Amino acid sequence: MEAETSYTDISALSTSSSQKSSKDLSERPAQSKTEATDTQREQVTVDVKGAVTKPGVYTLKASSRVTDAIKAAGGMTEDADTKSVNLAASLLDEEVIYVASKDENVSVVGQSDSGAASDKGGKTSQKDGKINLNTATSEELQTISGIGAKRAEDIIAYRESHGGFQSVDDLKNVSGIGDKTLEKIRESIYVA
Repeated sequence: MEAETSYTDISALSTSSSQKSSKDLSERPAQSKTEATDTQREQVTVDVKGAVTKPGVYTLKASSRVTDAIKAAGGMTEDADTKSVNLAASLLDEEVIYVASKDENVSVVGQSDSGAASDKGGKTSQKDGKINLNTATSEELQTISGIGAKRAEDIIAYRESHGGFQSVDDLKNVSGIGDKTLEKIRESIYVA
């Protein structure tokens, strides 16, 4: 009879343990979802491109700066133009960080004369970090790598004289923008 009692005791323990285990498992998904949501709020994902050692998509702490994203991408290459990017700027989720090379003609927008970060442009002309060629201001266009004040004004003049852009490829009709330039900036622009 002792063997039977032992068997019953083990069975009771097993049942009790499996019930507890099921209860624990049913509670865990709710905790995991909360933890995942908190983790997502604590992180930003950015796309680092241009004159960096390892261009790519990186996930960093939400409090990170552009300098942290560039470090994550292996740092700047020797031909990087350190003046083309504001290293102190805070990161935004889904942001593209482009480090120009020294041979690219870029003007830095997003900085005041003191070097402090300023407004990056109107939200009505941007979608997923891309700039709408049909609504962008000169300042917004100048945030695109390779587009300076003169080229931005040429884009606006073309847009006004032709009733807007029908496609991104229409940008090749603007003086000074050819296939090579268009391919460099294609991921930064759209037409709506």
